[in-house]
Amino acid sequence: MRSDLYISELDIMLNQHQQSRRNFIKTTGFAFTASVIASEKTVNSIATTLSSTPLLAPPQLAHGIRVGDVLSDRAIVWSRANCSAKMIVKYSFYPDFKDSILIQGPLALKENDYTTHIDITGLPAGRDIFIQVIFQDLNNKQSISKASSGHFRTAPNDARPVRFLWSGDSCGQGWGINPDIGGMKIYETMRLTAPDFFIHCGDSIYADCPIHETQIAHETGQVWRNLVTEEVSKVAETLEEYRGRYKYNLMDHNLRKFNAQVPTVWLWDDHEITNNWSPSKNLDDDKRYTEKNITTLVKRGTTAALEYAPIRYNKTTAGKSIYRNLPYGPLLELFVLDMRSYRGPNNHNRQEKSGVDTAYLGHDQLNWLKTGLKKSTALWKVIAADMPIGLSLKDGVDKQNRTQFENLANGDGSALGRELEIAELLAFAKQEEISNMVWFTADVHYCAAHYYDPDKAQFKNFDPFWEFISGPLNASSFGPQQFDNTFGPQLIFQKASPNSHLSPLSGLQFFGQVDIDNQTLNMTVTLKDIKGDSLFTQIINPTINKI
Repeated sequence: MRSDLYISELDIMLNQHQQSRRNFIKTTGFAFTASVIASEKTVNSIATTLSSTPLLAPPQLAHGIRVGDVLSDRAIVWSRANCSAKMIVKYSFYPDFKDSILIQGPLALKENDYTTHIDITGLPAGRDIFIQVIFQDLNNKQSISKASSGHFRTAPNDARPVRFLWSGDSCGQGWGINPDIGGMKIYETMRLTAPDFFIHCGDSIYADCPIHETQIAHETGQVWRNLVTEEVSKVAETLEEYRGRYKYNLMDHNLRKFNAQVPTVWLWDDHEITNNWSPSKNLDDDKRYTEKNITTLVKRGTTAALEYAPIRYNKTTAGKSIYRNLPYGPLLELFVLDMRSYRGPNNHNRQEKSGVDTAYLGHDQLNWLKTGLKKSTALWKVIAADMPIGLSLKDGVDKQNRTQFENLANGDGSALGRELEIAELLAFAKQEEISNMVWFTADVHYCAAHYYDPDKAQFKNFDPFWEFISGPLNASSFGPQQFDNTFGPQLIFQKASPNSHLSPLSGLQFFGQVDIDNQTLNMTVTLKDIKGDSLFTQIINPTINKI
């Protein structure tokens, strides 16, 4: 067919363009070499030359590319066109794209908002993979988009050093993309650390927080100026408004550059739908919403979220379950939780027995996690969570004037309500001698290090473990939350806002960096600010000193 001939011609022309410089510069954060840039220019030049229908513009690739859920032999590649088109992915083990492989991907169609993703398989472990993505017009095979380039490294099979980052909370409380300060600069700060991957622990959008052209930073009186689109000017209710939130964030050049060079492990929390949503969410008194049915909003918000997430669903479950495990060589296995989809209604959370109203992870996810932790042969078991364990996050009162809770913690005392699931998990880990389990989360808009000590807990049947919190990425900074002593959390470090709702101009935007050394086998956790300055470092020695 004409399309196959055209792709072959394109591939031949690209492979004729080679550069001598092939060294990959990790210290600049996976920066592409001049040859990659030249290859991309070649694609764009060919696209311009061969587009033979002047009245019909070629497809556009305006939101960049994303790579997600990288394993030793595969990776998800995501992108979006602006019209119906065919995704084409080219990858190579070399920055000049010699010996490259061309893959014809799926169709970008209106029904999925022109988003596409493909699971590239059969890759070698521990290798740098260079990729280019283009879209081909379905009606004119010679009409193609400009190319977008990316890079990632597959997970190793041997014990190599590992570095990953984590954080959460993007474009919250009306703080959007501010061109006056260079946009969401923290993503560029993170990119320059050259991580193997990044865990986004949720609130990747704030569907319930309108973004207006200006907003006052109350701590300084400075005017914050936002880029604005129609979809973000109000709370998201329609499917198009939810989709528009993701497209808005991808307008930021820092985020697009980060996405192309740092693979993402995606989670979600509440603001992908609306604040503190659960099956009991009542919007009757919220005049911003004309659609009051939380089930309808969840359906629309979930559709948009999964269209824009570079995710590989859990194949061991029915449907599109986003809780999943990602093995990353002998030093690390990542367990990604979903603390939102399976919870019961937010309530007073003090029940003495487990039931529908105490569900948090839910029965199936809890059993999956227990089984996965027991089977794991990795030295470090990292739990990526939406919300922290030991902080009491309240959500109004019920009809009996009892405090309702947003997360599992419910105030001091023995394990009750949603805490029963975590008690079961921790007791199981102790019984099965599952060691080196560390939790990473976001949600509360400050950074902290917590050590859970059974000697200081009300529920004592568990081994000590660490939990680290970071964020926000581009949102308001909040003050510290109240501890719940059920599992004995000890505050080792925190940096939080002295006042509520400080703007990103305050500098209180945070991410965390984790380094696992392949010689000492230690895990080093560092909390950093928007400038990349280290605020706190904790070295954790593994319980088992061999792999």
